[in-house]
Amino acid sequence: MKADVQDAITVPVPAPHHGNETYRALVWRRLKRSWTGLIGLILVCLLMIMTILAEFFSPVDPKLTGVGFAPPQTISITDQEGNLVWPRTYQVGEGTELDPITFQPIVGPDYANPKNLGFFVKGFSYRLLGVIPTDRHFFGAVDGTPVNFLGTDKFGRDVLSRIFYGSRVSLMIALTVVFIVTVVGTTVGMVSGYFGGRFDNWMQRFVELVLAFPQLPLYLALTSLIPVTAPTNVFLAFVIIVMSALGWAQMSREVRGKTLALARIDYVRAAMAIGATDRRIIFQHIFPNVMSHVIVAVTLAIPNVVLLESFLGFLGFAVKPPLMSWGLMLQDTATYSVIGSYPWILSPVAFVLVTVFAFNALGDGLRDAVDPY
Repeated sequence: MKADVQDAITVPVPAPHHGNETYRALVWRRLKRSWTGLIGLILVCLLMIMTILAEFFSPVDPKLTGVGFAPPQTISITDQEGNLVWPRTYQVGEGTELDPITFQPIVGPDYANPKNLGFFVKGFSYRLLGVIPTDRHFFGAVDGTPVNFLGTDKFGRDVLSRIFYGSRVSLMIALTVVFIVTVVGTTVGMVSGYFGGRFDNWMQRFVELVLAFPQLPLYLALTSLIPVTAPTNVFLAFVIIVMSALGWAQMSREVRGKTLALARIDYVRAAMAIGATDRRIIFQHIFPNVMSHVIVAVTLAIPNVVLLESFLGFLGFAVKPPLMSWGLMLQDTATYSVIGSYPWILSPVAFVLVTVFAFNALGDGLRDAVDPY
């Protein structure tokens, strides 16, 4: 009995392993606690996938014309007799009768010719990721005929496919502008806050001058300088430059404030005392500590640029055809009569709102995760 007790006492118990948690793992653990942050992260990932694989998700060639202002083709799981069938839709066509108000042919579904729907169906040919030639699409009609799930615009082009393609230009402008703003604003803010003195004084006066400009009238004035006949890429580059030139100042002011606080911390003063160069102190001691703020600022700045591009595109100052963007598509909603008669033209607004919500929710979640205090 004694031997059994001694054996039980001397059995080694494995000690719990307490590993050091990295900062990235700590941020991810805190972000998972925020359900709004996770929803924003999921939506942002879906938006990125939709943008990269726009051709794959587009059921119709966005340049293909057809019946103008055709209503959305609804998905039905029943036939005319009410029996359950495989999901299908009906081709929309013009009838022989005229609308008594608009005097245009009445458009309606053709119940005699149903179209069965499916996934990974054949359609127009394209190059996946610009490399792989294919004609497969995520969803659409099984026979490969065009299906307008969100209707068509005034030229008969599919609205849903143009939204997918337009997301590339809208998000490309937003990401490019935010990248330039982040690089310029972070660099200027850190250098100005670290050196201080007369250099910081003059730099902050220049930043205040940039912030004092009324941005909207200046956007309209500067974009009006480009002639209408200018190439599309030149016009797009000019718009990106204008947005970036007017947006870096706020980022610079925020980073400068963080740098002023970090420059007084003990380890930074210790690096100065042992003779570390200014470049080493700025980019190896101060820069990693301001990155958490910069990441959050980036996620909150992207939706602002998306909204600005949509607004300028609606006014005709951002993107010119043949490019497609959400703002350019909203030009068709310039009159109340069009909105009242063809409300599906407002579909890009839903994607703009989802994009703004996704990045704002992700930014709020990251703000709490990277700085728990």
